[in-house]
Amino acid sequence: MTPDRNLARYLQQIRKFPMLSPEEEQELAIRWVEQGDVQAAHTLVTSHLRLVAKIAMGYRGYGLQLSELISEGNVGMMQAVMRFDPSRGFRLATYSMWWIRAAIQEYILHSWSLVKMGTTAAQKKLFFNLRKLKGQMQAIEDGDLLPEHVTSIATRLNVPEIDVVQMNRRIGNPDTSLNAPLREEGEGEWQDWLVDNDDGQEIRLANSEEMHSRRELLEGAMRSLSERERQILAERRLKENPTTLEHLSQRYGISRERVRQIEVRAFEKLQKSVKNAVIEQRLTH
Repeated sequence: MTPDRNLARYLQQIRKFPMLSPEEEQELAIRWVEQGDVQAAHTLVTSHLRLVAKIAMGYRGYGLQLSELISEGNVGMMQAVMRFDPSRGFRLATYSMWWIRAAIQEYILHSWSLVKMGTTAAQKKLFFNLRKLKGQMQAIEDGDLLPEHVTSIATRLNVPEIDVVQMNRRIGNPDTSLNAPLREEGEGEWQDWLVDNDDGQEIRLANSEEMHSRRELLEGAMRSLSERERQILAERRLKENPTTLEHLSQRYGISRERVRQIEVRAFEKLQKSVKNAVIEQRLTH
């Protein structure tokens, strides 16, 4: 059986697992947390396999098998169930989306390797946002981007244009038609598994909570910097149109190289602080 047919069969099978009502989910979660009921945990995982598949669909196009992305997402789903606290009042789907995405992204980065796709935070951001921005610009066609698209993406992500060109060439991969059938018999299409652009209430809530969490992490990390470090980092990394080194050197009465050094040091401190905060969050959840 071909990989595509195996995947199609898997997608059909996971549709058979019933969705849980809030009451059923709460009961199962309590049984798992308080009694260590493995069957309850299994039911929680299997009832969310369709969610994993839909999220994995959003990471198509990195040259990796969709089945592999789903498999990694399932690992993230299991981690979410292991750490889920039903007493907090949120649905498991809301909580688990972060773990699913994190597992898939970690797998993609590992598969591509940091040497191949870049090592800086800006390059990683470019890696995971390039295809989305190309889609918004209707520039998904194979080959190099048009100059105006390169300029627009570089400006929006605050990266050099050459980085956009090089990243686009690295991750270029022909797209499979969304109308291609899941199975040779022609039952169902890939587009049936795409996430609805009109997000449901739980997804909107999860996105809002994620943005709030990121904002809190950033604000907490910024407090670890000195006043001058915060100001320079904000001017250089957080503004849509960064302030030039020359302008900042005149403002603070120091050389441009000194401004650059402060910027780099502040950004490294910020990264370390955010990383430590994320680790602490994972340990406490």
